[in-house]
Amino acid sequence: MPYSQIYLADEIVNIEAIIQPNWLFSQWKSYNNVILPNSSSMIASFVASGSDSCVLYTYPKPDLEAFISGNDTICTNDSHEGEVKVFFKTKKELDKYCRSEDILHQGYVAEIEHLENPELKEFIKGKNNLTFVCLDEVTDPRNIGSLIRSAASFNIDGIIIKERNFPSDSKLMYKSASGCMEHMKIFEVSNINTTLKYLRENNFWIYGFESNSSNKFTDVKWEGNNVLLFGSEGFGMREHTKKYTDFSVKIDINKNIESLNISNSAAIVFHHINQYKNKT
Repeated sequence: MPYSQIYLADEIVNIEAIIQPNWLFSQWKSYNNVILPNSSSMIASFVASGSDSCVLYTYPKPDLEAFISGNDTICTNDSHEGEVKVFFKTKKELDKYCRSEDILHQGYVAEIEHLENPELKEFIKGKNNLTFVCLDEVTDPRNIGSLIRSAASFNIDGIIIKERNFPSDSKLMYKSASGCMEHMKIFEVSNINTTLKYLRENNFWIYGFESNSSNKFTDVKWEGNNVLLFGSEGFGMREHTKKYTDFSVKIDINKNIESLNISNSAAIVFHHINQYKNKT
């Protein structure tokens, strides 16, 4: 039923509309189909004329599909290469995607294809001053994701991890990485020790991080090609893997504290090395 109210000529009229969720606001018009001024939102105001009516125009909410372009703007043009199709789902439907790993989706869920695995031997050809991170038996998806985020933030050139230990299908890892997976080279290898041996033979220094080391990592001149080797939480580096390191270093922390979480340790190291390289 239309709502009506009488106003005097030249009186200021304030109007506000509340519409149902399955309809979208269009604009306010007069009865004679003239667009009213300041009517681009559901709240508008205008000066009443001698005799007139205002009409609220809405339209049904369409089946919502859109495209996100490479610069993260939503557009309605036809699909082009590199764009991502967007579907609007209910909270219940989104909850199903996250239930297996008990994570919160915050209203957005992305389905992606696996990233192409780069080849380590090809990547290092002709390059100098590279810094890689190597994870020995680190398996927790949250820690790996956080570490990837820190590595991308502080210009680490790549992460080496055993193929069997890399949780490539983990939603939790991608969420913890906060969009940084696409900015980091992940080298999945079949054998960590063989990979370290190959890198040593190709002018890389291997630094193993251990809490009981007598050498502070901040005393190192971080020049040339380097690999930062981190062991798993609780067990550290495997004894056999230590044989492939050139130096043992540590993060100097409060002596009353046994150790740091690996993602926190890595962030400290990455930041320091990035600062060092920026100054030299």
